[in-house]
Amino acid sequence: MKTNATFKNEALAALKGNWTSAVLAVLLFALIEGVTIGPYSYQSVQLQNTIQTQMSGLSRSRMDSILTNPEIMEAQRKASGASSLYTILAILVIMPLTVGMTNAFHRLLTEKEGNVARNMFSIALDNYWHKVWGMLLMHIFISLWTLLLIIPGIIKAFSYAMTPYILEEFPELGANDAIDRSRAMMHGHKFDLFYLYLGFLGWGILCLFTAGIGFLWLVPYMETAQASFYEEVKADYTLNGGLI
Repeated sequence: MKTNATFKNEALAALKGNWTSAVLAVLLFALIEGVTIGPYSYQSVQLQNTIQTQMSGLSRSRMDSILTNPEIMEAQRKASGASSLYTILAILVIMPLTVGMTNAFHRLLTEKEGNVARNMFSIALDNYWHKVWGMLLMHIFISLWTLLLIIPGIIKAFSYAMTPYILEEFPELGANDAIDRSRAMMHGHKFDLFYLYLGFLGWGILCLFTAGIGFLWLVPYMETAQASFYEEVKADYTLNGGLI
């Protein structure tokens, strides 16, 4: 297994001369995420804060009267609708776009394709429904494991982390098969990926002091390093008898 320093150096080498496109891709992703799901998430949070504020320090009977208040009930109905719309937009927009961004940085690493922003959208739209279903199924599995206990959910998140790459690189695989292949690739490597993420923790903390602007550079760095990690575990999987 390569060292974290190697993954990071390969990422920096791939990003050299391509930082503008890489940052633009992350910025566009963040803007789309904010426009599509931000308002609905904000509305749900505001409703919960309003209810909690009104109920604070009240008796049980008074709480019941507030909860049955027509205005509160109407706000709850709107929040429920917003939550549903949030979920739909996350599935139909953010999930395939995540596959697009992940693989755009993979192409930057492996094929030296520098137009990361354009590739992000083209990859997301190509074989669209396959990617939507694959990502949705992956998140369902992770959520079900998380319902058992937090730790198993986190472990499964690392186990399935290579799924976005596999959905793009091996479109002939069904969604469940892509998830299974990720699990097989990550056997014995889940801590390696955790350790790679841990290596960016310091940079993440520094980015907080830039009002989050630093993440526009940190995310490309992390994504490209993870793409290098994917190439390594894929090679290890092949070497140990896995079928590619």
